[in-house]
Amino acid sequence: MTQNMNGAAKGEAGFTLRVAAELASFTDDEWSRLRGTSRDDPEGGYNPFISLAFLKTLEETGCATRRTGWMAQHLRLESPDGRLIGAVPCYLKSHSQGEYVFDYGWADAFERAGGTYYPKLQISVPFTPVTGPRLLVDRAVDPASGRAALVAGIKTLTERLGVSSAHVTFGEKEDVSALEDAGFLLRTDQQFHFFNDGYSTFDDFLASLASRKRKALKKERREAVADGITIDRLTGKDLTERVWDDFFSFYMDTGGRKWGRPYLNRKFFSLIGERMADDILLVMARRNDRYIAGAINFIGSDRLFGRNWGCIEDHPFLHFEVCYHQAIEFAIERGLKIVEAGAQGQHKLARGYMPVTTTSAHYIPHPGFRNAVADYLERERREVARTGEMLGRHGPFRKGDAVVNEPASSKTD
Repeated sequence: MTQNMNGAAKGEAGFTLRVAAELASFTDDEWSRLRGTSRDDPEGGYNPFISLAFLKTLEETGCATRRTGWMAQHLRLESPDGRLIGAVPCYLKSHSQGEYVFDYGWADAFERAGGTYYPKLQISVPFTPVTGPRLLVDRAVDPASGRAALVAGIKTLTERLGVSSAHVTFGEKEDVSALEDAGFLLRTDQQFHFFNDGYSTFDDFLASLASRKRKALKKERREAVADGITIDRLTGKDLTERVWDDFFSFYMDTGGRKWGRPYLNRKFFSLIGERMADDILLVMARRNDRYIAGAINFIGSDRLFGRNWGCIEDHPFLHFEVCYHQAIEFAIERGLKIVEAGAQGQHKLARGYMPVTTTSAHYIPHPGFRNAVADYLERERREVARTGEMLGRHGPFRKGDAVVNEPASSKTD
């Protein structure tokens, strides 16, 4: 079902915006023409989390639905002849769970001032703190014009629904710039990513580290598998239902302890394994002829995305081996440029993952609330930048070898 939003793309003549209540409103063919959504994209930049397969699986398995607080309000940007030329994965949220950009303090302040914070609009990949495109534009369309129309659509939808705010989280640089130009407030945070500096082997990477750090990682890797543990990397046809049963038990153990209620269900893993087997890497640890721990990663065109981890036995350093060292080794073997290791975690720094600035963008129509948030964000951005510079000086690399990326927008403080 779609709802017409004619005129939402202010100033972009001939464009029509509609709201789709489910991703089934998009065909595989039209979605695959959007930049970055398909491995067949001749321009590259494939991000598995904005593929239609991944997003539809979240909806069809009941993980991201109205019942779980993720009501679909996906934007369709269409040409005069009805052809899809842009899209935005968008949800009406009744809470702030599963987002990894924390606005609970904003919600509390707005409610105490007499406002209603929820529902709000959330433009993101549910449960996935991974940088990527959020304003999806057809490869045949001018990117700047398409993004401008989609940003105007987000603002119009926010105002027509009468909600407190719209939040675009973990956007890539080009999207962030378009959102900032349209008056969205920018918020920064930090993750830790590994950068493949042309290494041929894991030993090449180790050789770039300071001697003391190199010895520590070698010892850590030995001790991680000292108790008769072996490591398997599984992808493609190796992702059997039995393997998913094992991994799901690990996921539920960790999710239950960290969040109280894990976001993904067993059906999700079966379906994503069926639809995206070649885009998935499971790193599984085996002891006494059974799997005891594992981590799921997704494979893009130039990077590996580490996501969920879990275990049913605790062993020293096994988490670091399964989640971080194996990811780096796989990325080097595949010639991938970057490993994104998920949200938070300064312990990743010692293992070759350097601080990286991530950015979200926020549209707040209420002037008083906007001014208060803007003041807070200005101070927060300075602190994030200061912390990133400090952490960058304490990486494990030999002096002068570390790589730290730039913030998503040069316009911020």
